[in-house]
Amino acid sequence: MTYGIGIRVPEPVDEVRNRLLDALREQGFGVLTEIDIQATLREKQGVDIGPYVILGACNPSLAARALDVDRRIGMLLPCNVVVRADGAETVVEALDPQVMVTVPEQPALRPVADEAGRRIRDALETLSATITG
Repeated sequence: MTYGIGIRVPEPVDEVRNRLLDALREQGFGVLTEIDIQATLREKQGVDIGPYVILGACNPSLAARALDVDRRIGMLLPCNVVVRADGAETVVEALDPQVMVTVPEQPALRPVADEAGRRIRDALETLSATITG
């Protein structure tokens, strides 16, 4: 099983990150956390991996529905979205929400995961269209 949904775009990480935030917001997601992996590894390990940011995206209504099914699902929330440099391109990857169904083996989570996946894919399509369109 692939566990991610992603796109590649020919723009710098900072520009893609800003457009991604707008695209996620259009789909009802807010960003609860932002982790600059590049800065952390540089500071703690003296290693530079290039631009790499993890955004903790959350759609409150979907999170509430998932928590109604299984309170332990919080271990898999929020939806992590990675924005990272790969050569001259930026890669945007999100955890496929179907993982929420397979890990706890809760079929009742499938409709929530389906909607979350659709919204994330729509956000990535919007992002791609604003850059290549």
